[in-house]
Amino acid sequence: MHRVNQTLQHIFPPTQYEQELRETANFIVTRGKGILAADESTGTIGKRFEAIKLENNENNRRDYRELLFRAEGWGNYISGVILYEETLNQKAADGTPLIDLIRAAGVIAGIKVDKGLAIIPGTDEETLTQGIDGLGARCADYYKKGVRFAKWRAVLKIGNGCPSENAIIENARGLAMYGAICQQNGLVPIIEPEVLMDGEHSIEVCGLVGQRVWEATIKALQEQNVLLEGILLKPSMITPGSEWKGTPASHEQIAAATIRVLQRTIPPAVPGVTFLSGGQSEEEATLNLNAMNVLASKTKAPWALSFSYGRALQASTIKAWAGKPENVKLAQQTFLVRAKANSEAQFGRYVASHASAAASESLFVKDYKY
Repeated sequence: MHRVNQTLQHIFPPTQYEQELRETANFIVTRGKGILAADESTGTIGKRFEAIKLENNENNRRDYRELLFRAEGWGNYISGVILYEETLNQKAADGTPLIDLIRAAGVIAGIKVDKGLAIIPGTDEETLTQGIDGLGARCADYYKKGVRFAKWRAVLKIGNGCPSENAIIENARGLAMYGAICQQNGLVPIIEPEVLMDGEHSIEVCGLVGQRVWEATIKALQEQNVLLEGILLKPSMITPGSEWKGTPASHEQIAAATIRVLQRTIPPAVPGVTFLSGGQSEEEATLNLNAMNVLASKTKAPWALSFSYGRALQASTIKAWAGKPENVKLAQQTFLVRAKANSEAQFGRYVASHASAAASESLFVKDYKY
């Protein structure tokens, strides 16, 4: 028996954070709640501000994030928020640390920890995520500041022989190493192997690629001894490419294809799947999530199916705000409408309504970068 215990300790190394990691992961996928991805880089949020003719400076970035974190009742629908490092260290206009506003709403703070993408030599401009160097020290510091989960985005593309086996394996290994380092320092890693929507591929091709990518990712996580009960998966949904010329896929078809690949690849030990929206409109992302939860209630789906949306929670909000103080209440109400819609979708009871023009607008950006 002693030898068996030694073997199990080798496979699952004990960590002082193990119970906390499990609790954090399960809290984030509390039924009816999901993640707000507010981790846009300075450059990316600048593009959002440009659309509303607002200067991209620190005060405006702070004011926008403060608007979100002061929305009354947002914690009823949001369990976690992913921050950009600048936001973690910012204070509200009245001097209150933004992370205190987040805690006051009963929301857990997370942080983007990757350092962007680099081209893998010898490939068709396929990429590998950077940021492993110094990650342990950064995670330890984030934990001290109250952060309890992290996000790392790996990106793969479909077309012209991509993704290559090399790109799939290297990105899976990167996600696994990041995941292990996070867990050693008390942070739940959000595992994000995003397969871009770019391309003319069918939903069937996306499913085949998704299966290869998710299988490789889980294999790498297990080889790196990452605690699966202490992670969350953040994949893209299985959809046709953005330039697909065939019949558009219905929400039910997207749900069936996505859950089928999940069932083939993701162990029940993983507490939840927090989908990214990947350029879908706000309404599309909500309806697809709703269809998945309707189907999950009728089939064997052991994980919580939730959301980790950035643009699909904020696009109409930022337009409603337009950088004007007098529009703050309207923008907060707009944000709460989208947050509540996705909360209802997680129960499979969202009813499609006459969505606003902003909510129905395509958010697709080719070769999207944060």
